[in-house]
Amino acid sequence: MANNEILSEIKRAEEDAKKATSDALEDKNRKLAKARAEARQILEDGEEESVKAAQAAQRKGEQELDAKRAEIINEGLREAEAVAVKSQSNIPKAVSFLLEEFEREIRV
Repeated sequence: MANNEILSEIKRAEEDAKKATSDALEDKNRKLAKARAEARQILEDGEEESVKAAQAAQRKGEQELDAKRAEIINEGLREAEAVAVKSQSNIPKAVSFLLEEFEREIRV
């Protein structure tokens, strides 16, 4: 082989190596950009899911609080009704007591 041919092959091999290096670098950059985009999407999806989960937990908590509030109100109403019924039965006794006290004050 002549020196010119050897130099041409070396030059061609260098150009092929440069092209291979350039192609590999472009491929790496493409894959890196794709991986970053996928990672961003995964983060966005995760944030969206966490927001949805937090909202669902908040709604559940509000429902539980509403149920507890209604239970407390109903218990209070039952107690108030019981006190009202009991007080109704005590009215004649109270009237009698007050009349007796009044009459005793008058007699003195």
